[in-house]
Amino acid sequence: MAVTQISVFAENLPGHLRRILDVLELAGINVHGFLAADTGDCGIVRFVLDQPELGLTVLQNAGHAATRTEVLCVRLPDKPGELARVLGVIADAGINVVYSYSLISTLIAIHVKDIAATEAVLRHQPIELVSQNDMVW
Repeated sequence: MAVTQISVFAENLPGHLRRILDVLELAGINVHGFLAADTGDCGIVRFVLDQPELGLTVLQNAGHAATRTEVLCVRLPDKPGELARVLGVIADAGINVVYSYSLISTLIAIHVKDIAATEAVLRHQPIELVSQNDMVW
């Protein structure tokens, strides 16, 4: 039940993120969530999009170095402690969260090395896993 994430390698220069977003907007692609992280002169922008495959194609066609990755997405009840509870379940299973970021509302994308194992752990908890098809607002 993984969700597709698109990662784009971006120069750490003014306007570069905007140019990436302009490509997505021109193609009519909606951004549900993103994480922008720098590593000095360049960075990685990770997106959860409403049309991930089209997003990957238009970004690559526009000359951007873009790749696809699968992430888990869970819906959290909007109350204190829920993020800690979910990440605690993952940690207690001995699984390392590589990175995580929030999406619209309380949807959270979580990247781990073994999605299937993590999904199996979460499925036995009161945690709602979200599929790509569930990303309809």
